[in-house]
Amino acid sequence: MADLRADRGAETVTVTFWVPGQPAAQGSKRHVGGGRLVEQSKAVGPWRERVAWTARQHHPGGPLQGPISIRLRFVMHRPAATPKRSTPPAVKRPDIDKMIRAVFDALTHVIWLDDSQAVEVHASKRLAEVGETPGVLVEVRVLTNEQENAA
Repeated sequence: MADLRADRGAETVTVTFWVPGQPAAQGSKRHVGGGRLVEQSKAVGPWRERVAWTARQHHPGGPLQGPISIRLRFVMHRPAATPKRSTPPAVKRPDIDKMIRAVFDALTHVIWLDDSQAVEVHASKRLAEVGETPGVLVEVRVLTNEQENAA
């Protein structure tokens, strides 16, 4: 799913794309000697690469400039023991703030120059419905001055 809109009158640019796969959390780093730090989670590196690769496919231009609004909708793997009739809230790990960090790190220098451009962030996490693919829906919107003041 990709959507790249440019409305020059309002100068609005929106980039939207779906990244399939199990979202991973950007956890802590651990010191391994010689001044080197490595991620504690082995899953976060490949996840960030997948997010960055997908973003490049949907936004081949350079990084967006100015203030941005980001919406992330995480869909988590549905455990086999989850009832089929209803889907409970996704209240187990990974923490949503750490999943946000992983996506932000993946999109720096790809979709935006620096994540300090984010002036508005909306994120949600839920379990996949039966047969639904896990992943994250990413929507990044460049804000106009009026939109930034309302954020």
